[in-house]
This record gives sequence, structure tokens and C-alpha cells, in this order.
Amino acid sequence: MKTIFLVKHSKGALGLRLFGLGPNLKPTKGLVKLQQLLHRNAFWAKGRTINDLRKCLANSDVIISIWSNNEPVGFGRALSDGIYRGVLWDIVIDQNHQGKGYGKMIVKNILESKQIKNTKKIYLMTTSKKLFYSQIDFKEVSSQSLLIREI
Repeated sequence: MKTIFLVKHSKGALGLRLFGLGPNLKPTKGLVKLQQLLHRNAFWAKGRTINDLRKCLANSDVIISIWSNNEPVGFGRALSDGIYRGVLWDIVIDQNHQGKGYGKMIVKNILESKQIKNTKKIYLMTTSKKLFYSQIDFKEVSSQSLLIREI
């Protein structure tokens, strides 16, 4: 029987980042498994190294993951100044677990977190999931332009 766990990681996800801890703080090689989840399910996250994942987690304010037994099947994170602006990043659900409400669970838990809940504007970027995010009250904005600088 598969058990589903929603994990609200502490800021910076110390246990996941340094020790690979999964649900119930058990060692599961969680960071390697997170890397694999991202690689398999997000074209924009292919090639992320373990060291880069450690750094991005260390600098994230809110980190949520969903596990089926000892395998991550969902992930999301956010950054915020706590009042004016917040950004959702890396919302990913394993393709074999989509349609089960896990994406909404992750976004809902991020939006209800103490670091994000009073933030006036929450931003996100999506390539192909506009319909999904519109169901959670995100709206497309035509009055602003996305600008990007890559190094």
C-alpha cells in the first residue's frame, strides 16, 4: 500500500539538502531523487547538479514536497520578501501522478505559508500550465513584460 506524505520543509530544507532526508526525517537519498524527479518531468530542469540544487534549496523561503513512500512525486518552492513580492518556482508533479490534486496541494501550502500568505503579489512563470494555474486564481498579465538576463 502506498502512503502519500506532504512535507513542509524548513526554510532552506536543511534535512533534504544536507542529509537527503525524506518523509519522517528518514534518509532516502532525497536530494538525488529530487534531481531525478526534476530531470524526468521538467525540460527546463534537466542538467541541474546536486550542488546547484543544494544552493537553490538553501536560498528558498518555502519548500514543499510530496512523497509516495520514499519517492518524491511532487515538488515546489517559493521566494518572498514577505510583504510586497513573492515568486513560485519549480512546481513539478511526476507525470505518473498528475491529475491527483498534488499540484494544487503544493501551491496551496506554499500560498498559505507564513512567508508568503500576506504577500501582495505572487508571480510565477509557466510554459504550458496556464490552465492549471488559472484554476488557483492566477491570471495572465498583459500589462507587464517578462525580461530575462542569462549568464
